[in-house]
Amino acid sequence: MSAREFPQVKSLTSPAALRARCAELGVDLAVDDRVEPAPDGPLAQPLVVTDGSAGPLTIGNRFCVLPMEGWDGTDDGRPTDLVRRRWRRFGAGGAKLIWGGEAVAVRHDGRANPRQLRIGDDTWEDLAALRGELVAEHAAHHGRTDDLVVGLQLTHSGRWSRPDGPAAPLVAYRHPLLDRRVAVDDSAVLSDDDLDRLADEFVAAAELAHRAGFAFVDVKACHGYLGHELLSAVDRPGRYGGDLEGRTAFLRRVISGIRSAVPDLAVGVRLSVVDLVPHRAGADGRGEPEPVADGYPYAFGGDGTGLGVDLTEPLALLDELAGLGVGMVCVTAASPYYAPHAQRPAWFPPSDGYRPPRDPLVDVAALLDVAAALAGARPDVAVVGSGWSYLQEWLPHVAQAAVAAGRVHSVGLGRMALSYPELPADVLTGRPLTRRQLCRTFSDCTTAPRNGLVSGCYPLDPFYKARPERVELAAAKRRG
Repeated sequence: MSAREFPQVKSLTSPAALRARCAELGVDLAVDDRVEPAPDGPLAQPLVVTDGSAGPLTIGNRFCVLPMEGWDGTDDGRPTDLVRRRWRRFGAGGAKLIWGGEAVAVRHDGRANPRQLRIGDDTWEDLAALRGELVAEHAAHHGRTDDLVVGLQLTHSGRWSRPDGPAAPLVAYRHPLLDRRVAVDDSAVLSDDDLDRLADEFVAAAELAHRAGFAFVDVKACHGYLGHELLSAVDRPGRYGGDLEGRTAFLRRVISGIRSAVPDLAVGVRLSVVDLVPHRAGADGRGEPEPVADGYPYAFGGDGTGLGVDLTEPLALLDELAGLGVGMVCVTAASPYYAPHAQRPAWFPPSDGYRPPRDPLVDVAALLDVAAALAGARPDVAVVGSGWSYLQEWLPHVAQAAVAAGRVHSVGLGRMALSYPELPADVLTGRPLTRRQLCRTFSDCTTAPRNGLVSGCYPLDPFYKARPERVELAAAKRRG
């Protein structure tokens, strides 16, 4: 069956039809027939997260807005009106957990694009005001805010850094496949001393985030960025590579430093729990793995083949994080730069991507299975799941079943929060979903920034439909 022959989720007309399709695929995806609204529905229940230093955080419901990489800040990393609009919409949408808002670089050379937000002595007050706008909008629409938890994601983009436009990679190690994608040489490899200084900058950034009023920081360890790449640095010599203790040393140093500097600031980790060998478009346009001759040791959470899963190391890391008092982990997988189907299941690829190698429902189920494995191994750590947007109409039906069964504690919305930020409020109040706002995974929110355009939902958000960049986006898509 070709990728274009996979039935789209929107063609499945009932929960029973979705269950039948999952049975055909051999995947275990529970689907409830009816979604219960507040106050009794599982998605309406509060979630108490115990942070080992900051104490408990009470989150008012089980919806979360995931951090996404923005391309619409100022050149020096401050919010613009576009950023403020997006955050206000997040606040109005009804989710009670805002996981980081969006990726914020701890220094200039770690920005993934020239318009990404940055936190520093000169910008933290702008971020404080941005958080304030989100909270005020939430109060205007939903009343209480004492159960609204807003964090800030801290990142260094590492291999995928483009702070001034052209690729300017800073890497954990020389990678036999990925080095070709961004022209890495030995000068790009960060030394142990470089990483020591960077860890201190993460801690300083966390202090500023605390001053700005954020309840927690996310120390980003996902999607091929530096914090994630270090977890696979099996060939790296020195203190930050080799065995699992060395490969997790940077993450542990940052978290321990934050605990010491700002003990009343909670810490979360967004983690690519599993990784894959880089993929590319095959002759038919479908994603296929790049060939490897003698196995692939660079996939954290992988089984050595580049395609399978082994959770031994991720579960050991989860124990380490719990030992450092981390009370919540956000689960994702791989990287949008080299295996987007694994963490962003979609029917339509971005312009520089590939068609799905298999029915995206398989990857939705795989993400939930990984989240469930972590939740089962450490019930004291709250697990936020991701990859839900592809489910579209049936997202609440699957999410409710997963939360009720304890397979995940919170439902993270990324792309869906761009097209339909009000989905949590509609679900919790029992209102019918607004189908015209449902994310259909057109991937324009990825294609646009990959072509230097501001981020947003161009197909479904009237605000972005009316912007002049939509014409440029259409031209970029025609170019492929």
